[in-house]
Amino acid sequence: METTFKDFYDTLIENLECYAGEYESFIDYGPKLFKVLCDLLNSDVDKSLRLVISAAIGYYVTPIDVIPEQTYGPYGYIDDIYLSSYVLKMVADVHGYKFIAKISTPDIEEVINECEAKSLEILNDDEIKSILAYIGL
Repeated sequence: METTFKDFYDTLIENLECYAGEYESFIDYGPKLFKVLCDLLNSDVDKSLRLVISAAIGYYVTPIDVIPEQTYGPYGYIDDIYLSSYVLKMVADVHGYKFIAKISTPDIEEVINECEAKSLEILNDDEIKSILAYIGL
């Protein structure tokens, strides 16, 4: 019997493809940000950033995080998206957005900035502190 495993990226897309709600415009970027984080680990990213990138990837797959998807549905990805944009900005500070765009898409800087701005409109200071503390930042 052959078992086929689904990539977590595909699971994210599946979880969000039917979502049509208030935050749809940037929640749809969740899978893209996850993929960029994963692809960065296969690049020449600075060694000091690998642990933070890995932590952000792990945050996506953790079932009980600050805003759990199991409880809140697609709204529960807002914290994941915030953390992704936060970590990707850390990568951009070291390598620049062109470095990230080489493994992603040319518009990645706009995507990161939009995701950060929109998630900051929603999350309160305590949630932001909790998200960053969850991975040790």
